Amino acid sequence: MKRIYMDYAATTPMQPEVAQAMQPYFSQRFGNPSSVHSMGQEAKDAVDEARIKVAALIACKPEEVTFTGGGTEADNQAVKGVCLANKDRGNHIITSPVEHHAVLNTCSYMKELGFDVTVVPVDEYGMVDPDSIRKSITAKTLLVSVMHANNEVGSIQPIEEIGRISRQAGIYFHVDAVQTAGHLPIDVDKLGIDLLSVSAHKLYGPKGVGMLYVRDGTRIAPLLHGGEQENGRRAGTENVPGIVGFGKAAEIALADMKEEAPRLTKYRDRLIDSIMKRMSDVYLNGHRTSRLPNNANFSFDFIEGESILMYLDAEGICASTGSACSSASSEPSHVLMALGIPVERARGSVRFSLGKWTSAEDIDKVVEALPRIVEKLRAMSPLVKERCGWINYL
Repeated sequence: MKRIYMDYAATTPMQPEVAQAMQPYFSQRFGNPSSVHSMGQEAKDAVDEARIKVAALIACKPEEVTFTGGGTEADNQAVKGVCLANKDRGNHIITSPVEHHAVLNTCSYMKELGFDVTVVPVDEYGMVDPDSIRKSITAKTLLVSVMHANNEVGSIQPIEEIGRISRQAGIYFHVDAVQTAGHLPIDVDKLGIDLLSVSAHKLYGPKGVGMLYVRDGTRIAPLLHGGEQENGRRAGTENVPGIVGFGKAAEIALADMKEEAPRLTKYRDRLIDSIMKRMSDVYLNGHRTSRLPNNANFSFDFIEGESILMYLDAEGICASTGSACSSASSEPSHVLMALGIPVERARGSVRFSLGKWTSAEDIDKVVEALPRIVEKLRAMSPLVKERCGWINYL
């Protein structure tokens, strides 16, 4: 049975060219980039070359790129680092309720340290109103942190307008771009971004490596203390193979973006339109058009998303109910709750996220299998019996 992978938002398979670029740095070119001898300098050159490629992905200067252990570390350093380095200026953070837990939990931690946090609301699509950011700014505000696009429902935020507001107020603006870097064009100057987080494994690179863009002149404290690697921002010997792979993945993503985004948008719309037409009591979560090219998140009344996933997996289709980082939680998605979706409906959510190896045949397979699975589950559901009787929903 062919396996159909539709969980690219959780992680992407590493491209063969990326693995090939990394291989020599595990055993042949294994020098420490901080060593002054030729093998060390060979590794340093590889890191510097990767830094240039990653910088090109978001149109920043290479020296503004700090390599990290992933997107979570980058988010943590952005929030903690700016607040701790600038606490003489204020103690206020503004964010949204649909952020990744790497931002929300870090903001909660900062509250324990005496910082104030304002969580502005989102609309039914998960979109932040820039005016709510403007109205929340005080003389003590240090940082605004709003993600580029949501990892669960795919809605793309009005980042340029929020960046303009933050810049006019003289406030640092952090953007979690883990879901968009390598998939959507990003120009940090045009968008008014001061700090931006990226993870390599979301763009067909290796796990365990990411980066934090820090605009020149930004006051930020390091999370790790030790050596002077990464311009003193991230102590510890660099993950040379991972960084090299990150650079190669960024290079490929930038070259492929103009063709890949329209292709995935076409498949996304085909999936959404087919499911919405063929089924009843199904809802699309997130904005219909201002959403990631590869994201389709649905809620199905009367049944659990986890049950749908198990039946899909039995047919070789891999999807998710939302963020992989929260998959062990029994609580409904905090993102769907923020959109005002009823708890029962939120529990019936499934996210399909497409990618480089998604084909038209894969879409057709999902469209064929999903209604049949939902019908079977609803036939067993006590909620259907109680509310509607034995009704065929298809």
